[in-house]
Amino acid sequence: MGQLVRFGVAGGISTLIYSAVYLPLTIWVFRGAQAVYAVPFAFAVAVTAGFFLHSRWSFKGHGTRQPGGTQQVKFVMVQASGMGLNAVITWVGTALLGYPAWAPLLPAIALATIFTFILNRWLVFA
Repeated sequence: MGQLVRFGVAGGISTLIYSAVYLPLTIWVFRGAQAVYAVPFAFAVAVTAGFFLHSRWSFKGHGTRQPGGTQQVKFVMVQASGMGLNAVITWVGTALLGYPAWAPLLPAIALATIFTFILNRWLVFA
């Protein structure tokens, strides 16, 4: 249970970082239906911070740490699948349904968080 709480806190910090990049981009650069184009930029910044938060705190004491870049590659792949889920939800919300860019954030982040926690726990930090 403690691991899930730590994951939630670290995920919250990553979410704030993601939002700090995503929202300004959707206001000034990628407006309306183009909001999905801001997702990769926000993802790149948030995933970098997220790796350090999750590997050194969320999953501290769980599983093993692999030498070299194998674990980092796995982490980026898991996070990329979360980014893909996030991008689909953002695209549906903004391009198809016409919602403002901030509206898909909550469902996208909630679903991606659950999805990536499961994959990180059993694949990356197993």
